[in-house]
Amino acid sequence: MTTTLPTADDLRQQAQDAARRCGVDLDALAGDHFVTSPVNGQPLSSVRWSTGADVDGAVARAVEAFRSWRTVPAPVRGGLVRRFGELLREHKADLGTLVSLEVGKITSEAEGEVQEMIDICEFAVGLSRQLYGRTISSERPGHRLMETWHPLGVVGVISAFNFPAAVWSWNTAIALVCGDPVVWKPSELAPLTAAASAALLDRAIAEEGAPEGLSQVLIGGPDVGEALVDHPGVALLSATGSTRMGRAVGPRVADRFGRSLLELGGNNAAIVTPSADLDLTTRGIVFSAAGTAGQRCTTMRRVIAHVDVIDELTERVAAAYRRLPIGSPVAEGTLVGPLVHGAAYKAMQNALEAAGQQGGELVVGGGRRFEDEAPDAYYAEPAIVRMPEQTDVVRQETFAPILYVLPYRTLEEAIALNNDVPQGLSSSIFTSDQAEAERFLAADGSDCGIANVNIGTSGAEIGGAFGGEKETGGGRESGSDAWRSYMRRATNTINYSGELPLAQGVKFTV
Repeated sequence: MTTTLPTADDLRQQAQDAARRCGVDLDALAGDHFVTSPVNGQPLSSVRWSTGADVDGAVARAVEAFRSWRTVPAPVRGGLVRRFGELLREHKADLGTLVSLEVGKITSEAEGEVQEMIDICEFAVGLSRQLYGRTISSERPGHRLMETWHPLGVVGVISAFNFPAAVWSWNTAIALVCGDPVVWKPSELAPLTAAASAALLDRAIAEEGAPEGLSQVLIGGPDVGEALVDHPGVALLSATGSTRMGRAVGPRVADRFGRSLLELGGNNAAIVTPSADLDLTTRGIVFSAAGTAGQRCTTMRRVIAHVDVIDELTERVAAAYRRLPIGSPVAEGTLVGPLVHGAAYKAMQNALEAAGQQGGELVVGGGRRFEDEAPDAYYAEPAIVRMPEQTDVVRQETFAPILYVLPYRTLEEAIALNNDVPQGLSSSIFTSDQAEAERFLAADGSDCGIANVNIGTSGAEIGGAFGGEKETGGGRESGSDAWRSYMRRATNTINYSGELPLAQGVKFTV
């Protein structure tokens, strides 16, 4: 695909218009820090940063909002989230534009991220009437045991560039119906998306008469994130990012007896068995591995293919890679946009070099596009590398479109390869054999938080809990019962007997 990248003026005007329609004046937001668009490598806007010192005030305002919000009935709290979802629908294209311009997602993926925000609002509205506890049988006559769930407190959210708004919305929609305010530190690479998302929620808060301070955004650098991590007023710290970041965040939150919810690295694999439908498998692999230019935490980074199908499968996927339209993410027909910055491209080249040194064979890709036209933008050709075994570079997560293809002979060997990495986020198997699928999903099968059959590793729906094991951090967000992380549990005993029998048959008479 040949294309001309948009001019800096065109992109700036698009950003101005989209932000304005969401309620953000970029001139009023301007400051000393520049936002660079990966689309052309040029400045998009400037922003004024908060500092770590601003966190105290934000948390104090959130605590004040919590005092009243926690007593509002949960279905009423759900009404605020419903209105927020309606505003997201109205501004889906605007937010999608900002996502594309700031992080380089193609239009369908950028608007798909906003759709996730809409979906989690719908889920949360229903959840607001389903924050269920349990009634438990008591061993004592005339007694009843039950569980109740109560709002937890201030939720701090630190989000990453690759999903600059959706992950915040997962936390925020659930937190709000659970009775919690949110203080958000977005990625430094996507402040305009954050400002626009927060402005829409602020509008919903004002329209619904909810307390000020329920939602706050602090655009800034690492010092803001560190202050949120260490603040004793933050009851739950939800952080999305690298495993290295999680190693720092987890112990610091635990040291102050706070809660942390960590969504960290992924090194996701698909097992392809001899019975797999290779047409379906190829489509599933290409989207999971090349979508978002390989910059999803659920990106497929490994294919573990049976020796009977590995050659044909590799040829099919490589042929699809050669046809992938690479170019401006806001241009019609593009499927692969840019990497977010030069450091990501350098990491990709370093990994490809290491793979070659460790016995890998580059099948396709790895080059760069538009270097002459936009020297500060980094459009990489998604790469496929055949590896004889799972080496050190394969076990590392490289946040770029590199797909390693590994051989296997027995399903037990394939599952062992799937699990033989430090990360444990997402996984899949392509098979037409039900026994193989069930074996993969069993307790001694995939050790990941997400295990799929006949679909790729990316594209999770909000109805299920999202998260992973091992160095992925163990957190769960979004659907299912992930809401419990945002609430505190109380066990209640009610004695209506008129007597005072003790549990376990204890006798204590005075």
